[in-house]
Amino acid sequence: MGDRHRPKKGSMGFSPRKRARRRFGRVKSWPEANGDEVRVQGFAGWKAGMTHVLMRDLNPTSPSAGSEVRKAVTVVEVPPMKMVAVRGYRMTPYGKQTVGEAWASAEVLSEQVPALTRRMPERKEHDSDAHLAKLTESTLCEVRILVTTQPDRISAVGSKTPVVMELGLTGGDIEAQLEWAKENLGNEITISDVFADGSNIDVIGITKGYGTQGVVRRFGVKLLSHKNSKRRRQIGNMGDFGTGYVRKTIRQGGQTGYHQRTEYNKRILRISEPEENDITPAGGFLHYGEVRNPYMIVQGSLPGPAKRLIRFRDASRESGKTHPIEITYVSTASKQGV
Repeated sequence: MGDRHRPKKGSMGFSPRKRARRRFGRVKSWPEANGDEVRVQGFAGWKAGMTHVLMRDLNPTSPSAGSEVRKAVTVVEVPPMKMVAVRGYRMTPYGKQTVGEAWASAEVLSEQVPALTRRMPERKEHDSDAHLAKLTESTLCEVRILVTTQPDRISAVGSKTPVVMELGLTGGDIEAQLEWAKENLGNEITISDVFADGSNIDVIGITKGYGTQGVVRRFGVKLLSHKNSKRRRQIGNMGDFGTGYVRKTIRQGGQTGYHQRTEYNKRILRISEPEENDITPAGGFLHYGEVRNPYMIVQGSLPGPAKRLIRFRDASRESGKTHPIEITYVSTASKQGV
């Protein structure tokens, strides 16, 4: 246990390796950014699958400068999201505290997001103007918005219940952010309103789950000698006798996978609307199908299997120079081995 008056040292991202509580990631912080224009800092989409592209290397210092290189990419389907509420925070001696929320009117929600009643009861007596006035009169330190996904637009996802999540706002002052939220309450937010081609983003998702596994599969420890008296797929010992208990750092079997993980500085190669034979491979993506909504091509792999809801935010550790993107070919060959 850490000192009460001092934060814990080291990353807790890999310990304890317990099962995630939700099937989608939780963004714990939003990076600070400067700018006069108010904009949203995050989005969400469903992972369709992977393919590869050929792109020209426009980095003048690269050994392959000017030539075509092959890159593995992930395709994410990102239909528009609905903005349903605005939330204000104030700073207290114990950290940020919620001041209140202003939701869109019941008529707007029932018309724009009819499936929202699957997630929460209908707010029939909610006065949006009064709650917005309360937020305007309060001393706020941060303004965030509440949005919902639209899974009914995704043919590959069985559930039609929308997910409600919080997104950060950046740019301008608090008054400008409240005014922006008031104007866009109940409207759609598209991926093009948030990110652009070539942007670096952080990806928060839940990895593929493998259930309960042994210590060899879970941590990759070495098998014991064949002369071991009892078993081979176990660790050598559980610690010293003097301690009197098994330390939490001892590697043992347990939940493997289905953990929340954050991958930093993933680059967006393309944001586009789907066209015929544009991105969907022959026969469709494995375990997913066709991409019929706006999609995003991200360089590299992303956590989780197909159909997993993944969240995105502005890069919090962005560093290094970026170079223009020139994609010459996107593979649509069949991924089914035919």
